[in-house]
Amino acid sequence: MTVAVSIPTILRSYTGNARSVECSGESIQSLITCLDGKYPGLGDRLLENGQLRRFVNIYINDEDVRFMGSLDAQLSDGDSVTI
Repeated sequence: MTVAVSIPTILRSYTGNARSVECSGESIQSLITCLDGKYPGLGDRLLENGQLRRFVNIYINDEDVRFMGSLDAQLSDGDSVTI
């Protein structure tokens, strides 16, 4: 399934300055794996010791993933993810 991901300005150097990218994944963890595969180094900026970095916020359709299971939060086709 494909998900649109909004990239904040500070991380756009990893995506060739793209404001939004598409990637696939059934959970936030698999989405981050996909993003890191397409944009090497991006995963390291989002994760630390296998968890979301303290000051990284990710939202699925405007809901904070920390209240949805964090990295296990499930995605549906067409969801919008904002970092």
